[in-house]
Amino acid sequence: MTSNNQASPEQKEGLESSTDSSSSPESASPLTSATTQDEPSFGWSAYAERVNGRFAMVGFIAILLVEALSNDSFLHWAGLIQ
Repeated sequence: MTSNNQASPEQKEGLESSTDSSSSPESASPLTSATTQDEPSFGWSAYAERVNGRFAMVGFIAILLVEALSNDSFLHWAGLIQ
């Protein structure tokens, strides 16, 4: 049995149109953040430090809210100390 690996003209057109649509600039995702021109990257980058700082601020405010609403220390409320 021999197989014919050549595509028909209709299949070739489908392949060409599918590759052309993926190279359009509309489908490409931007490399920068919505709020800064920094490119998100792994490691000790300014962007990563900014995001980590924002999450730390949210966590700190959450701890303050727990302490204010429960009238107890966070460590006691979490059961870490008696």
